[in-house]
Amino acid sequence: MRTRIDHLVIGAKELSQGISYVRECLGVDMPYGGVHLKMGTHNHLMRLGDHVFLEVIAVNPDIDSPDRPRWFGLDDPSVRRRISEQPTLLTWVVNTSDIDRFLRQSPISFGKAELVKRADLSWYFSLPDDGRLLAGGMLPYAIEWQTDRHPAVKMADLGCRFQGLEIHHPYPSWFHSILASIGATDLVKIYPLPQDRTSYLTATIDTPWGKKTISSDIGR
Repeated sequence: MRTRIDHLVIGAKELSQGISYVRECLGVDMPYGGVHLKMGTHNHLMRLGDHVFLEVIAVNPDIDSPDRPRWFGLDDPSVRRRISEQPTLLTWVVNTSDIDRFLRQSPISFGKAELVKRADLSWYFSLPDDGRLLAGGMLPYAIEWQTDRHPAVKMADLGCRFQGLEIHHPYPSWFHSILASIGATDLVKIYPLPQDRTSYLTATIDTPWGKKTISSDIGR
């Protein structure tokens, strides 16, 4: 089973706020992606490499609400408060060649594989029934694309490239064991935190204006 980083997810109260945040952090204007009717969301997308991209996602007020909690914790009151203050890096997604095996191998629940479609794209995605962020966003969702080529190759290339993802967590040994079960230990760097600190993500992206970072810690 192959596992690699697929994309980073920035959550925003409204897409316009998320795009302004990316412009401020990375100096680029991300184009519109599309609508997820099943999840009641819409997004903007840009390429960060041949097999990795950045997504800005928000609740879509112009379509019916889904009959289930939205993904990425977007219906969670605590997540809503966070992204109301400022758009933020919510979580990350890994690409797997066998999502069913991925879910079986993990000692914790990553949800169940469900088919999602947007325009001419379709993919299987690990969705918890309650839509929650996994370990507060520190653990990734899993995706298995139903395409011959990774969709990133068709996304807007604005000269930005993914460089690395850091996870700062009070229990690095536990975290490392979970990542090992899904073949993801080499995908990120894990740093310990004091046990009274809240875990957070930091992604480094090379831009036309140098290396920049985005974080799940609003204060950073």
